[in-house]
Amino acid sequence: MQDLKNKIEEAYKSLTEKTKHQPEVGIILGTGLGALANEIEKETEISYEDIPHFPVSTVESHAGRLIFGTIGNKPVVAMQGRFHYYEGYSMQQIAFPVRVMKRLGVKTLLVSNACGGMNPIYTPGDIMIITDHINLLGDNPLIGANDDSLGPRFPDMSEPYTKKLIELAENIALQEKLKVQKGVYVAVSGPCLETRAEYRFLRNIGADVVGMSTIPEVIVAVHSEMNVLGLSVVTDACFPDALKAVDISEILKIAAEAEPKLTLIMKRVVEQI
Repeated sequence: MQDLKNKIEEAYKSLTEKTKHQPEVGIILGTGLGALANEIEKETEISYEDIPHFPVSTVESHAGRLIFGTIGNKPVVAMQGRFHYYEGYSMQQIAFPVRVMKRLGVKTLLVSNACGGMNPIYTPGDIMIITDHINLLGDNPLIGANDDSLGPRFPDMSEPYTKKLIELAENIALQEKLKVQKGVYVAVSGPCLETRAEYRFLRNIGADVVGMSTIPEVIVAVHSEMNVLGLSVVTDACFPDALKAVDISEILKIAAEAEPKLTLIMKRVVEQI
């Protein structure tokens, strides 16, 4: 754990040498969902490659930049591109940026992702507010020695996604006349997409959508006593009895089409926190 704290401090020191910005809100932008960065009044942009101990994005549509600036006069730091377990990174590496955000002073984390919709009432392009999650990644970023100065040994997960932020996002969607769903996100390791039998299983255990990210960062955010809001964009329909082969370019196209709605909700949430 001392090694982890040293790495956090090295990353923190490097960033504070490049910017004096003090963010209150952290944002993680998922696959094909980086346009919120355009809404940030930018103060500084830093490539992941220039931050000690940061992994580097290897997936298309993940820009790989840390952006400091403001949204509605609220100081924010945004990850334009995230890391995934299937890229070969450890859970601790995936969640490391959240540790650094906490050290920078971030109190609230907003996280987005693209996902497959298994709930039959969902359609591609829908936005789902995450109310809970199921971790089927087969790993956890908190495994190993625990440092109480970073968070408790056994963090409570009865409310991983903050109810007040869920209500705020719902109210904003209502005001903006945007349809949103609410449901459970399940994460699997990937990178292959699921079989028909796997979709049936995941639906039967209570998941509404499936993806390959988000949960490691949320676990560490909860461990770090941050408030969390999670938003998913449904990019494809995953119904076992009518399953079609998925084209990644089509997923990115649907994510891009839904992105303005996601961006509006996230922007308004940041302004009203």
